[in-house]
Amino acid sequence: MRFFLIIVTIVIALSAAKVVEVSEEYQTSQKCKSCHLQIVKDWEESWHSKSHYLKDEYFRATLKYVARKTRKSLNSVKVECATCHNPRISVTSTDLSYEIKVLMKLDKGSKVNKATHNSAISEGINCVVCHNIDKIYEGRDSSHRGMNRVSWTKSGTMVGPFSDAASPYHKTEYRDFMDKKSDQLCFVCHANDKSVKGLVFTDMQSEYKKSDKGCVDCHMGSKVSGVAATLRLNDGKAKKRDIRTHTFPGAHVSDIWRDVLALSIWQKDSDIIVVLKNPQPHNIPSGFGSRELIVDISYKKDNKEIDSKSISLTRHYKRRRAKATIPHLAIEASQDMSIPAFGKKVLKVKNVAGATSVNVKVYYRLVNEEVRSILDLKEAIWSKKSLITFKNLQLK
Repeated sequence: MRFFLIIVTIVIALSAAKVVEVSEEYQTSQKCKSCHLQIVKDWEESWHSKSHYLKDEYFRATLKYVARKTRKSLNSVKVECATCHNPRISVTSTDLSYEIKVLMKLDKGSKVNKATHNSAISEGINCVVCHNIDKIYEGRDSSHRGMNRVSWTKSGTMVGPFSDAASPYHKTEYRDFMDKKSDQLCFVCHANDKSVKGLVFTDMQSEYKKSDKGCVDCHMGSKVSGVAATLRLNDGKAKKRDIRTHTFPGAHVSDIWRDVLALSIWQKDSDIIVVLKNPQPHNIPSGFGSRELIVDISYKKDNKEIDSKSISLTRHYKRRRAKATIPHLAIEASQDMSIPAFGKKVLKVKNVAGATSVNVKVYYRLVNEEVRSILDLKEAIWSKKSLITFKNLQLK
């Protein structure tokens, strides 16, 4: 039997194995720092820099859980998720032959193992992910995400938002998706996230509503005068540019949630009406399916709390036999409780006898309690509640 399996591993080649050529001098952000110091410093604070398996507890726990439940090797799941988390990985898929090698403990030194442990991808979404994209194929069907939705420039060619950019260290080219059509770049990965069973649990591209606000306006900030490159090529000075921050603030940053929703409350007979309006061009919450809005209601009498209620706006996911699971393994999901772009959600709760005022606070949480428990997440960031807004109402 062992001999037969060895023969199978030889006969079956790695499916779609593909080396993405990135020369050593361009592989890491440290190589870019000497000319683009502030931009790299910004990026080092971003969650793009933490998209790798070793740097994100939620991502790491999810991969381990998926591997265990699907009975795949952990490295195979890493390769699947690398589509967006590590798009410059040198192996793009695995097959039965690799799984057999893992079972037989013959995988050491394999292309897959070398690829998943290569230090060149340990930075996650770094400079050579976004700035080496040659073309974005918007017309491809929704099953194509991340590395499967783009083609790459040759190693040493960097693309950016400036048509007059020049460098003695690499070739530079302008791309409109780095400037006027930047939403295209974001939706390479932030779209059509499916479970292994084909259930779409988030699709920011389809929920996004066109407006005067693009992705970068919130997640890279307004353009300010600064220096993109420190090279003194402009009469002995570094060229001034209108640039944006590369910290990419998003759901993990508490400050971004302040007043992201508009809150209204009023009394109607024996009910309290709570209205949440979303002025943003995408759903709130969006992103991974286990994100959550929490509406905490405190009933007070003469400034002393006499009762409270908490409403969770999140989705719950089920696998076979209706067992609770994470979005990535789900076959079905509960009703989408997010607030649509430019839409609203109305909540009606009963008043409490004797209450003279009501205080309503709205929070955001990265991962709901159910998924935190399933994945046994320990880091405080996943359970932290970020305040969005609050209001008080005097009752009649």
